[in-house]
Amino acid sequence: MEKRSSNPRHVLIFPLPAQGHVNSMLKLAEHLCLSGLYVTIMNSEHNNEQLVRYVDLQARSSQYQGFQFKTVPDGVPVEHQRTGYNFMETFEAMKMVTKPIFKEMVKGITPSLNCIIGDEALEFVLEATIEIGIPVLHFQTSSSCSYWSYLFILDMIKAGELPIKGSEDMDRIVTTVPGMETFLHCRDLPSSCRVDDMSDLNLQLMNCTRKTLRGRGLILNTFEDLDGPILSQLRRRSSNVYSIGPLHEHLRTKLIEQKHQTHQSSKSLWELGRSCMSWLDKQPSKSVLYVSFGSLAVTTKEQFLEFWHGLVDSKKRFLWVMRANSVSKREGETEDYPPELVEGTKERGFIVEWTPQEEVLTHEAVGGIVAGVPMICWLYFADQQINSRFVGEVLKLGLDMKDVCDRKVVEKIVNDLMEDKREEFVRSAAKMAELARNSVSEGGSSSHNLNCLIEDIKLMIGSITITDESQIQHVLR
Repeated sequence: MEKRSSNPRHVLIFPLPAQGHVNSMLKLAEHLCLSGLYVTIMNSEHNNEQLVRYVDLQARSSQYQGFQFKTVPDGVPVEHQRTGYNFMETFEAMKMVTKPIFKEMVKGITPSLNCIIGDEALEFVLEATIEIGIPVLHFQTSSSCSYWSYLFILDMIKAGELPIKGSEDMDRIVTTVPGMETFLHCRDLPSSCRVDDMSDLNLQLMNCTRKTLRGRGLILNTFEDLDGPILSQLRRRSSNVYSIGPLHEHLRTKLIEQKHQTHQSSKSLWELGRSCMSWLDKQPSKSVLYVSFGSLAVTTKEQFLEFWHGLVDSKKRFLWVMRANSVSKREGETEDYPPELVEGTKERGFIVEWTPQEEVLTHEAVGGIVAGVPMICWLYFADQQINSRFVGEVLKLGLDMKDVCDRKVVEKIVNDLMEDKREEFVRSAAKMAELARNSVSEGGSSSHNLNCLIEDIKLMIGSITITDESQIQHVLR
């Protein structure tokens, strides 16, 4: 770890209050701390209460000098369901309630801030920092391909490619996103694009991505060999693009290199169900399909049962993360399930409410991208549509099961991945895993880019470089 100067450089990091965003930005915070920077994490009060239950925040703060947590309200009631499409209400609430509180808090933080790293999804962070005069970097926690497509939402509307005109229009090619003109379909666009009203709040949130070009730079949780063509396109329009991922593997590597504490403690907003690890230990190598819909998705009972039937009927082993609130229930609906599903799960499956996901993905029985195992993608909302297209069509790392929820399809696609096309996908995933590890090793592209980011932060003075929509349009041409 670098020595502290008498005038420490101080960064504030503000993630969107969702599990995936908080997790990756906490990893970024640790990277910066290891490099001698002071870091303040701004959490929503609701998420901080969740973290305190399952994470020793005091121990985490004391691990690094100048590392602290601060909280702000997210603007929605305590009882609000922060899952599914209900989560989208948080954006407007934070703009109205959180922004003015955040703005005043920032002014009083000591030592004074020389930079703010805001979640790309939080538009108001940019607005507040412009008013205060502190330089801002944006962190894109989702994929590079989704970010790149979001930048051209307005162009799609102007070109008449949006709105999408019914189900028969879903396979129409979208031509306004540079580099994706030959394979991007309407059905691959974010779910927010599937609206008739172009003033729809969720669509406008996607369009707000353009405003990130007004900041000092963009941080991406990816690496050059995975997203090189898109990163090249971005760098033609922005000089400061830092691809520093995969962050979890990068942090693990950095901790080992610096002979620092190598145990990465939990960053989960939910209690981890560790019983699944003992079950995995008893399974054959590469035999288990890991199934997770993440922290926000909510399925109907019908969808849930179709997936369950497909998994059991595939005769393959599976570990399924099923949060208590991940299945919506209609009034009077019971939780009685067909006995063949219950028995089939006892034989070959394991269902748990939440898992230590990074441990699961690197377990010998499962694996992940860095561990070299492919994916099946089924979509819910946001960036997942375009991610699945890239996984299946561009990167060849798995199968895209978009807009389908049928037990026979689930059964077939599981068998395709785990048996019929297994060798083909495993080779592709193993190659990408090696490239990912190389990128975060000493001298690798992500390691180099992280060093550049840290040095640039230390030199930051002043505020923004692009000020209005006309300049953004010029940059995107």
